[in-house]
Amino acid sequence: MAEQKQSMATPIKEKEGISRTVYFFTIAIVAVVGFVAGTRSNDFMAAVGPIFGFKVETSTLDLGSVQQTFQQLKGNFDGNLDTQKLIEGASRGLVAAAGDQYTVYMDPKEAADFDKDLSGEIGGGIGAEIGIRSDKPTIIRVLANNPAEKAGLKAGDTIVAVNDQNASSWTADKTATEIRGEAGTTVKLVIVRDNDTREFTVTRQIVDNPSVQASVQDGLGILTISRFDDQTGNLARKAAENFRQQNVRGVVLDLRGNGGGYLTAAQDVAGLWLDNEVVVSERVNGKVTDELRSGSDAILSGVPTVVVVNGSSASASEIVAGALQDHKKATLVGEKTFGKGTVQKVLDLGGGAVLKVTVARWYTPNGKNITKEGINPDQTVELTAADADAGKDPQLEAAESKLQ
Repeated sequence: MAEQKQSMATPIKEKEGISRTVYFFTIAIVAVVGFVAGTRSNDFMAAVGPIFGFKVETSTLDLGSVQQTFQQLKGNFDGNLDTQKLIEGASRGLVAAAGDQYTVYMDPKEAADFDKDLSGEIGGGIGAEIGIRSDKPTIIRVLANNPAEKAGLKAGDTIVAVNDQNASSWTADKTATEIRGEAGTTVKLVIVRDNDTREFTVTRQIVDNPSVQASVQDGLGILTISRFDDQTGNLARKAAENFRQQNVRGVVLDLRGNGGGYLTAAQDVAGLWLDNEVVVSERVNGKVTDELRSGSDAILSGVPTVVVVNGSSASASEIVAGALQDHKKATLVGEKTFGKGTVQKVLDLGGGAVLKVTVARWYTPNGKNITKEGINPDQTVELTAADADAGKDPQLEAAESKLQ
């Protein structure tokens, strides 16, 4: 990639709700379980669970060898052992042994960070997107009405130091992590702009980082979605309504660097173009278990649209791009997408820890699962390091030219 964007490669997280019927039945189950003793209750739950859309696994593991390992460790280790860390390590290793990179155990801190990343709540920051240009951390974009903009930082500023630490060789992730901190505290940045070295002291604040950015340029609506969170569907629809009011002649949907998010948000965004049509289907063990369709208010139906994608467009981004491509509602421009065709569910393990587990595979309306293969654009356009260093964006230019 030409730019190493500091982005959130988040999986599809499927939101769940509990109807009154299920809630009532849950109460009934609790009463029955209080009456039916021991393993009989597990058998009962396993039998009725699938009828109401949930799974109950009653099998167990013989963890005798794990206990033996712990006893030998505790009896012979020269040092102090943190029992909680040992328990978390055992759970982490158990899940990792499943051999699926998207099925992971998260301790309470990791789970909290996961939720913050998915919602865009990064804590204290300055409101700047960091990337790599000319092998150096560089401000790619400043968010409106946030500390970086107010302090006078601009896109294109090269970051050479953070709090007196030489940042010239840092990655985008490392730079962003060092800049973040508790709201109300300050961070000192040394930047280079037009061969001039400048120093800024910026007070961190809770950053307003919406998942959707929209603008109208030369009669074209530009809709950039950085992730699919709780607000994405509503924000994207408001942007689409504004596009309609301004009578745009076309729309560019920019999904580059978008690592995914909520499945329902992808369904809502696709529904801006699709009118009661299949967005994606889910399959478990090769059998279709669910089929998600769009709503019936496709406000952008008939509006010429180009979707821009790259190798970091993954998961929910690929669902939207694949659905619009299969239904011939949009042309795809850019580079082949990441290739993540699985659905994860997040399950509470108690104490703040969670299990993110692959529960199904998703398929485009034409029946393609893109795992490892990705989605090929209709027009391949690369964004080279030289382009990025020069501040050029041939992918966006190609998309706009298709709508002229």
